[in-house]
Amino acid sequence: LEAPPPPAAASSLTPSEMTTAASELSKAKLSALVVATSTAGFLAAGGPISYPTLAACSLGTALCSSSASTWNQIFEVDRDRKMKRTANRPLVRGTVSVRSAAALATATGVGGGAVLAVGTDPVTATLGVANIALYAGLYTHMKPRSELNTWAGAVVGAIPPVMGWTAATGGSLMDAEALVLGSTLFLWQFPHFFALSWMHRVDYGRGGFQMVPVNDPTGDRTSDLITRYTWYLSTVPLASSALGVTSSMFAVEGIALNAYALHVARRFHRERTNANARKVFLTSLWYLPCLMTLFILHSRRWRDSEEAKAEVEGDLLDLLKARANKLRSLGRELCIHEFVVAKEEDGSEGNCPVALGKSKAKEAKEKGTQVAVAVTGNLEAEK
Repeated sequence: LEAPPPPAAASSLTPSEMTTAASELSKAKLSALVVATSTAGFLAAGGPISYPTLAACSLGTALCSSSASTWNQIFEVDRDRKMKRTANRPLVRGTVSVRSAAALATATGVGGGAVLAVGTDPVTATLGVANIALYAGLYTHMKPRSELNTWAGAVVGAIPPVMGWTAATGGSLMDAEALVLGSTLFLWQFPHFFALSWMHRVDYGRGGFQMVPVNDPTGDRTSDLITRYTWYLSTVPLASSALGVTSSMFAVEGIALNAYALHVARRFHRERTNANARKVFLTSLWYLPCLMTLFILHSRRWRDSEEAKAEVEGDLLDLLKARANKLRSLGRELCIHEFVVAKEEDGSEGNCPVALGKSKAKEAKEKGTQVAVAVTGNLEAEK
């Protein structure tokens, strides 16, 4: 790789270039994922939603994530220079000085902690600031020294949804829901990151990072870890339902998601190619939002908050009726015949084959009885 150009003075950058550099230092896409998981944790707590608190949680989480990512690049600039996938980062290119990057990291870290402290609660603020230290400190320190860095990084990734939960509940850190949310993100990161690091194992080795795939030429350990943690992750919907955190439907619907995740994990286990690793990685990208969405939809907190609101307003019966009508409508929509035959012009809904079958069977039985009576009468007359 060519040596980077001399650092450009911050004043020489245009506003657009400064914004781009700040986005790259903050790892904007990764920070967006972090904010999404914290938002999911907040929404999982049920209603009514405090939008000012949600906004403070999201902004504070984004700023803390930005700070951690920037400090990480400051500490790893020499290693990033050796890797193809990180060779175009602002500090490596010299478009931003280390001093400017440190100013950004400090400002976003202090700002993020302050926003969380003022807009949420002390527990959430503490988690946010601690996560900066974990990512930029412990995780970054371990990356070139121990394969266990991935497990340390998984703890970092598990904290944001817990932050969302504590922000929504006023700091309730020990709730079962917080445990399930944190466990989901912790376990999800292993198939996600091991697949990514397998695809870039040569590059990670060039940078001197101690990733499992770098020290695993055959892929035996990597594929075993991906498969094992995918199995662990598949138990989350079952555990969540067993703990009463979600309804049983979360466990049922989780079967389809986890069956496919296990399928791609097993395929990589059989054939350790970059293509199969990429399939695992891409699956993890849509798997997480799907699982989190199902968790929120089936959260008992939402059900309890809706019923409590209905009781206060005195319209619980109306709520139950509305839900029953919604289920009936859903049933009609799922009826295969409804997709092929339009409803009758008079508005009747007798198109379902099950309903039609029962009706026709009743008519046939009545006609058969009439015929049998008639035939018996004729036979008796002929005798």
